[in-house]
Amino acid sequence: MVEKKEIIKVGLIGYGYVGKTFHAPFIDAVEGLELSAIVSSHPETVREDWPDMAVYPDIDIMLSNSNVDLVVIATPNDTHKPLAERALLAGRHVVVDKPFTLTTEDARYLAALAEKEKKLLSVFQNRRWDSDFLGVKQAIEKDLLGDIAQFESHLDRFRPVVRQRWREEAVAGGGLWYDLAPHMVDQALDIFGLPDNVQASFAAQRSGAKTTDWVHVILSYGEKRVILQGSMLVAGGTARFTLHGEKGSLIKRYPDPQEAQLRSGMKPLEKDWGKDADPILFWDADGKSSSYPTPSGDQTQYYREIYEALTGSASNPVTPIQAIAVMAVIEAAILSNQSGERIAPDLTNAEKQAFEKK
Repeated sequence: MVEKKEIIKVGLIGYGYVGKTFHAPFIDAVEGLELSAIVSSHPETVREDWPDMAVYPDIDIMLSNSNVDLVVIATPNDTHKPLAERALLAGRHVVVDKPFTLTTEDARYLAALAEKEKKLLSVFQNRRWDSDFLGVKQAIEKDLLGDIAQFESHLDRFRPVVRQRWREEAVAGGGLWYDLAPHMVDQALDIFGLPDNVQASFAAQRSGAKTTDWVHVILSYGEKRVILQGSMLVAGGTARFTLHGEKGSLIKRYPDPQEAQLRSGMKPLEKDWGKDADPILFWDADGKSSSYPTPSGDQTQYYREIYEALTGSASNPVTPIQAIAVMAVIEAAILSNQSGERIAPDLTNAEKQAFEKK
């Protein structure tokens, strides 16, 4: 006889692209999680997908009128901190979409509040479960490259026309760095730990651009360099990851397929979900080439681990101290772009030690 799982009721705040495309399908796919309420100013859009869903106009009404255990925040970046604060003070566990907050100071505040309220607080770093990242990380763990000299992570697109949306406006939390940095920085920290310093250059290259649409950021680890690159003017794309080390070089050409699968209407865990046919390519010191299969990705794993953390069988998959470290690197890059200097992430010794123990 199969034991019935404890049910965790989830309230989703925001039903724009991120809430609709990522959070709702992933939550629905995890046994034990129940999407039971959505906050949206467009209830008709929600009910097209979820006819029987309880829809509320704002978070306070939802918190007062529903018994959700976990609040997921998928709203514009500048609202993350106040919405997370309200949910924590109302006694709910919280997942915040990336970026966690707009500043390291706000990240510290929410982490302290969650600890005070004894509630789980986590950040949706779904790209830790991308096929491309898993494949590259696996190659590093197998010592395929030896000591790594250079690691490049590219998230490039071709969107030459500036669109009318908050992400491309000159608003707090807008621009390409706040959009891409949380993923790219989190992946870099997951593999290499905290950098010594950060050097950054940002630009607004498209005609009519109101905010950053090109970023080039270098994380230094002694003589090792981790390069994070993003642009809105790259037709045809570039290799997702390129690594160079003492034993050879590695390329992962194409990105993880899960976002494209979700946009096409595929549901998590359907046949071929997360399957990546693009192999890892490797060239050794003699110039001999070989290829390795890329493991399948599964971003649903983030919410599985959230469920396990809430029911006491596992730990928080993305902890507040990890989120604080990401924000410190994001802010260091902003300061570097402004000053032209290398900037060390502003973390206390206690925070550095806590991060390394993660």
